[in-house]
Amino acid sequence: MYRKKEPTGQMEFINFHMKFGGELNPRNRWVQLAQLIPWDEYEEEYAAKFPSKRGNEAKPFRMALGALLIKEMKNLPDEELVEDIKENPYYQYLLGLESFQDTAPFEASSLVHFRKRITPEMLKEINEKIVKRQLEKDAEDHEDDDTNPSSGSSDGKINESSSDHKGQLLVDATCTPADIRFPTDLSLLNEAREKTEEIIDYLHRPYVSVEKKPRTYREKARKDFLFISRNRRPRKNLIRKGIRKQLQYLRRNLAHIEAMGEREGCFSLPGRMYRNLLVVNEVYRQQNLMYRKNSRSIPSRIVSISQPHVRPIVRGKTNTPVEFGAKVSVSGIEGYAFLDLDFSLFSLQRKFHCLKKYKLFLQI
Repeated sequence: MYRKKEPTGQMEFINFHMKFGGELNPRNRWVQLAQLIPWDEYEEEYAAKFPSKRGNEAKPFRMALGALLIKEMKNLPDEELVEDIKENPYYQYLLGLESFQDTAPFEASSLVHFRKRITPEMLKEINEKIVKRQLEKDAEDHEDDDTNPSSGSSDGKINESSSDHKGQLLVDATCTPADIRFPTDLSLLNEAREKTEEIIDYLHRPYVSVEKKPRTYREKARKDFLFISRNRRPRKNLIRKGIRKQLQYLRRNLAHIEAMGEREGCFSLPGRMYRNLLVVNEVYRQQNLMYRKNSRSIPSRIVSISQPHVRPIVRGKTNTPVEFGAKVSVSGIEGYAFLDLDFSLFSLQRKFHCLKKYKLFLQI
């Protein structure tokens, strides 16, 4: 349930009640950020995500977006963010609270729901609206300066040096570093194999006493992986042999899942397992292709099953020549930066809707 609040305009920082006296500094960055965002304009769009009139009342849009902004700007974990909000009045003002309180306005688990409800498309619209409003304000200030004789030349004439061609567009690609385990092909295939074994156990659960579970050789595959990973400096031919074995184990598991999936249906798996299965199939396709070509690079290479959008990006730096993270395109227009994200990497589930399509990966 969501209770929509009537638009009351921007809350002034002088009206924020402080229990210990005093008032907020208007030049504080959190106060200035709160005055830039059009909170009321997106309240109706956010309220549409709660069609039901029953249940607990959801947190306001300002509180949800403000919490996510603080978390990203300060790089805080969910639990630490909640503790900092309890101690910082500027954070509470950004969240839309009317007075300082020493209790948390929400629990750390609520941030999971905030991230699901506030989509990247909504954040992009908010950013564009903020920039558009600021550009209109700058244009009005520029017109006032042109019409004011005191701001022109000494003889009182208006400066007519304006031109239709103005500004410049700067485009660059950058990387947002992600906290992941250093990726290796062998460990990635081992993790993918473990994910498929978990899926096989889940699909076989209703038939435990009816039929025998497909053989996965998980113990032998685990020993083969540890034999190489525990070696301090394994040779290249030993690593290649280990990758070949893990590919064979993984291919066998995917074949079992395909056969079991045709009997159970496409949507018998939970959402998390279904997502992992999509990613694992793509990992197998890429690793199998690189093994056959004896190559170490492939387009859109996946280096993390839990974060398939993370990519290895060669940056050319001295300490870290390769960074792992999401690649974003940054464009600068008249002094304002825009992030152009590529959401095609997040739409794996839209490309594959049935387990029968996994035959494509097994044939490569």
